[in-house]
Amino acid sequence: MSTFDADTMAELIADCADLPSGLATTQTAALATVVPASRWDISDAAAARVTELDEYV
Repeated sequence: MSTFDADTMAELIADCADLPSGLATTQTAALATVVPASRWDISDAAAARVTELDEYV
């Protein structure tokens, strides 16, 4: 059996539509659970390391 990569978005969507329904339902419940992100802060030392790098500003 060979598996070919989709060449277009339409082919990719069609391939995904062909997945067995059992695969989709087992992961749907896990995706429906929303876990809020924990708060994080950047220390002054970490911010100082990138103050002169325009890509990070």
